[in-house]
Amino acid sequence: MKSFNSLFGKSQSRVGVEIAPERVNVVQLRKQRQGLKLESFISVPVPEGIVTDGQITDTPAMAQLIQQALAESKIKTSRVATGVPGRESIVRIIPVPAELDDKELREMVLNHEAGLYLPYPREEADVDYQKLGYFVDEDGIEKVHVLLVATRKEVTDTYISTFEQAGLQIDVLEINSFALIRIIRDRYLRDLSPQEAAVLVDIEFDSTEIAIIVNGVPQFSRTVPIGTYQIQMPLARVNSQPVSRDMEMLYDITIPVTPVDSDKTGMTANDPGMAGLLRVLGELSDELRRSIDFYLNQSENIEVAQILLAGPGGGLQQLDEFFTQRLGIPTSQIDPIGCLSLEVDEEKYPITQRSGLGIILGLGMREI
Repeated sequence: MKSFNSLFGKSQSRVGVEIAPERVNVVQLRKQRQGLKLESFISVPVPEGIVTDGQITDTPAMAQLIQQALAESKIKTSRVATGVPGRESIVRIIPVPAELDDKELREMVLNHEAGLYLPYPREEADVDYQKLGYFVDEDGIEKVHVLLVATRKEVTDTYISTFEQAGLQIDVLEINSFALIRIIRDRYLRDLSPQEAAVLVDIEFDSTEIAIIVNGVPQFSRTVPIGTYQIQMPLARVNSQPVSRDMEMLYDITIPVTPVDSDKTGMTANDPGMAGLLRVLGELSDELRRSIDFYLNQSENIEVAQILLAGPGGGLQQLDEFFTQRLGIPTSQIDPIGCLSLEVDEEKYPITQRSGLGIILGLGMREI
């Protein structure tokens, strides 16, 4: 018996827990008449070796960190919402006949269709689905699009075990990108037409999750092995410093928007650390371009209208201008605090660090 409702279930808690390779974030939001209040937020550093390639590899140590975060934030709860990285999930939109009743639809999606889309055996997966809109196919048959989401049982079992060891039950286990979409939907996605896509670029510690969103639903996702660790590596090497697991080194810099190949005599010529950093960002923008081109080649009448930067690396100064210039697509850095109109201490939550709060705030507002 799974001790979480489902990947799309209702959460009774207002407590979200985000597990990342370099930190555990815990948030509690409270509903009030004017909107939402940030009741509590804490971030606890995660030592090396506890999370590897997006997976929890030391469950007792992670459970201890979760307990520590809850204790420091003085949050009392037994149930939480949490998420898994996009690289640990499969998200597909599939068409099924519209005449199926709910029971038949469930049987068809979970026991037949799911097996066709998974890269591993169906019995090794936890699968959930959600109905989207109805449409008429080219043969004139009415169908319904279904959003299919799957994670490997091995992954969900690890999360369940970790939280049980921390004395907690997972109310909802979802995909991190869904938590992000919940945050940005009203401010950044509402005005897009059904033919316009937004590209959500979540720059995390050791990877970047790319999700292409149409009508508020991820249509394509991909993980690129470039994150804040790789971005700051050239700076650390030049300064003969170890690569930090926090972002302090990156928060102080401003990304120059002059193309690196046209800046032979300027800033980067005298700053090999910055030149190396720009090369890494150039690689990331190339991967982004490949992902966008691949998606557009598979899709008819869709145009990419904007790029949205999220995650700890999404708030680097002038990174939005860098991508706008490199890719020719308007790019914005998301502000989850602004999206929810939360009143916070500006010094405690500087604008450069806000993009990294998207997932945790999205998890916290799951039930709300």
